[in-house]
Amino acid sequence: MAAPVIETCHVACCANRTPNVVSWGRGGTIAFGTCNSVALYDPQERRVVAVLNGHTDRVNAVQWVHKGDGAPECHLVSGGSDNRLILWEAQNGKFIQSVECKGHTGPVCAVDSIYTDDSKILVASSASDSTVRLWLCSDTREAECLHNLSFGSGFMMDVSLVLLPGSRVPILACGGDDSRVHLYVQANKQLQKAMTLQGHEDWVRGLAWASTGGELLLASCSQDSLIRVWRLRAKSGTDTRAEDDHTVIRMKEDIFEVKERDVSSAFAVSLETVLAGHENWVYGVHWQPPFYKGGELQQPLSLLSASMDKTMILWAPEEGSGVWIEQVRVGEVGGNTLGFYGCQMSPDGSMILAHAFHGALHLWCKDQDSEGEWRPGVVISGHFNAVQDLSWDPEGEFILSVGSDQTTRLFTPWRKQHSEQATWHEISRPQIHGYDMQCLATVGRFQFVSGADEKVLRVFQAPRNFVENFANISGTSKEKLLTSSDSASLPEGASTPALGLSNKAVFQGDLVPKSSEEKEQFNSVSDQYQESYFHPLNLTEPPPEDHLLQNTLWPEVQKLYGHGFEMFCLASDSTRTVVASACKASKAEHAAVLLWSTTTWRQLQALPCHTLTVTQMAFSPDAQLLLAVSRDRTWSLWRRNVNTSESPEPLFSLCARTGKDTAVHSRIIWSCDWSPDSKYFVTSSRDKKVIVWGPCSLENSGGDSVPPPEIKPCSSILDVGDSATAVAFCPVLCSDNSYLLSVGLECGRILLYRWRPGQEPAGGHDWSSCGETDTSYPYNTHAVHLKFIRSNCGSWETVAAVQPRCEGCWENKAFCFAL
Repeated sequence: MAAPVIETCHVACCANRTPNVVSWGRGGTIAFGTCNSVALYDPQERRVVAVLNGHTDRVNAVQWVHKGDGAPECHLVSGGSDNRLILWEAQNGKFIQSVECKGHTGPVCAVDSIYTDDSKILVASSASDSTVRLWLCSDTREAECLHNLSFGSGFMMDVSLVLLPGSRVPILACGGDDSRVHLYVQANKQLQKAMTLQGHEDWVRGLAWASTGGELLLASCSQDSLIRVWRLRAKSGTDTRAEDDHTVIRMKEDIFEVKERDVSSAFAVSLETVLAGHENWVYGVHWQPPFYKGGELQQPLSLLSASMDKTMILWAPEEGSGVWIEQVRVGEVGGNTLGFYGCQMSPDGSMILAHAFHGALHLWCKDQDSEGEWRPGVVISGHFNAVQDLSWDPEGEFILSVGSDQTTRLFTPWRKQHSEQATWHEISRPQIHGYDMQCLATVGRFQFVSGADEKVLRVFQAPRNFVENFANISGTSKEKLLTSSDSASLPEGASTPALGLSNKAVFQGDLVPKSSEEKEQFNSVSDQYQESYFHPLNLTEPPPEDHLLQNTLWPEVQKLYGHGFEMFCLASDSTRTVVASACKASKAEHAAVLLWSTTTWRQLQALPCHTLTVTQMAFSPDAQLLLAVSRDRTWSLWRRNVNTSESPEPLFSLCARTGKDTAVHSRIIWSCDWSPDSKYFVTSSRDKKVIVWGPCSLENSGGDSVPPPEIKPCSSILDVGDSATAVAFCPVLCSDNSYLLSVGLECGRILLYRWRPGQEPAGGHDWSSCGETDTSYPYNTHAVHLKFIRSNCGSWETVAAVQPRCEGCWENKAFCFAL
């Protein structure tokens, strides 16, 4: 079997903003919903091993179908805002869509599932249509809705299924906005109400069953900040005589009966304990998975809870008294984030995981050297909203990306000691803004310009602490990096003042603690409050989320004013001397491209041409030409003038453009890029067309630049079958001097084509397809930007970074492909 043309080497993503969206399997794989997909993450290899696509809207709930013997799962259930449930099945090492359950009229918010005695799968689901449904999925890939429970105007926030002890009768627990836990048992394929458990004083947010010693324990958590543990046991005839003994104090028991094959069995439910330790809503509870000991499967009495107070607590009964107490408390400190939405525990109980309101995963690992100690672990991270732009480091060692989650993030490969496999991780969050980010461009090795939904451009430069930590993690020489970064003037770090949007530089002197006398003498009112929240880090591995939020910011060194509306796109030339910017525009007066000097950061020139928003710009690799494409369906080409003593700064003049009568594209032009030899450029449009234009080479004669010949389509029109939202040339020519291009489509697919300029374009033979992204990755999102970079990582010839963008307001992903 031939090796794939494109293989994924990194997926940067995070969990959706819903409570039941993460599930840790017995095989060690973590499944979580990210945008419209389900990601399968291996915490040992620290990478996403698969992305399951089938939902057409946000995935809200994910749950592994656990086996009774504790073996790795081969089924997974997911529910989404598309009102559907999907049962995924493992076949030949890959998960495929097996059964689809349709019937809900609102988004599915919670799912749970168990195996029945005939190997069928029983699935319970709750949705915002105020119903809970029970499904039976068979081997014939069919789903039957056994029962539909309606709760009127109420909502069930979570559901949990288990088999009653000593029988094969399923019992379903539902917790909702009526502050109660409802128990239902299945009889004749129908759900019958068994009882209602009262005690919580606010919405019940999470439920979890555990089977121990022939009894069941049900943990329920609520917005009243409390956790209640209920005990369910089979009631025998000797229990009646024991109840007559009034000398023994017992908890009140509620009894219900279940008929199975004409045999009645009685079960009793009592309150085991109430756990109070959280200071805010408790969103999730999770029992430690059972494990084998002495040939028997044992259930540890260890309960994990997650709360909006930014903490997770591990509860267990005390050995002597049996009283449930807090064993471990971990959490997040600092930042302006909300708390945790849910929690999970690894199969062996050595790792615990929480996902936060902003999608970040928080991992803690048990310290093997210090008993009772837990330390933060390295885990995947990514944008929790649409990724809008990205840029490679000029040396190809890291990627900068910006998104609608109002953050700028930096990803780089990390090779752990004694490990040959490098994994990509976020090591810095240079900018945490108050506006949605839209664009960025790198200017030099450790400097970039970013634009957001505001009229201002902001310039950032890496602090000394980042350069040192980047050297530690990437294995690069620290002295070499500091020499190239003018280390003498670098600040130590940055912090954002309260109610501020600008990252303020923090120097070494600002970190010196004040003496007691200085603390008593305030120079001003502002001295009473701490302005710097930055603490220098000495990292040898990627930092956890709380450090990313607070200690990895870059200082803002300049603001650029000039645009009248929100920023839309940026570009910088290969010499890193000029930056071009454009903003949203509905009139020609606002659609001008502005040029900025990177040495003085003053505006050099305004380039008026287009009548609507300029969607993308690109400088030619030789830095002599600037290309701009626009929403007005035209492109413009600007030539760099020869510098003179009167005008030493670089200036550009219009040398070619298409008009409404000469335009080939009939819809908005989304993207453009240059060939590595600066001879040709390519445009892609919503009209599904990709066109190569040229020739654009400049010839020098006597020091004067000769205008290029007439620029016209050099290729046949390539119809890619969908809106072409991104396009990029490979910076390396193919062996036969042909050009390799990648095209990103609105549906999320990425296509590779080879274009031969010598071929006759009339018949379309100049284009040949080279491959596309794996069919198991049909991203239902927009590919908005493509970038190739030359790589020196092993045998990779070229690396391309892509980020799909979702039309909605949900998380999206940044991808890195090895070709």
